[in-house]
Amino acid sequence: MTLNVTLNDLSLVLPTGSTLADAIGAAAPQLQIAPPFAASVNGDFVPKARHAQHALNAGDRIALVQPVVGG
Repeated sequence: MTLNVTLNDLSLVLPTGSTLADAIGAAAPQLQIAPPFAASVNGDFVPKARHAQHALNAGDRIALVQPVVGG
């Protein structure tokens, strides 16, 4: 079985039981994003320490946001 999620407007098909860390790993090459970044699922912040435990559900919307540095 699979589940469909969206990560930064990129549609992903992942195996059922996938975590936020799995989705980030699957999308990283296409998004060309590297740490540091913050992650949210359906608008709720997920701490980095919980990425590997946060189970995804079909239809979840994931956002990765990198900090902006400047003066």
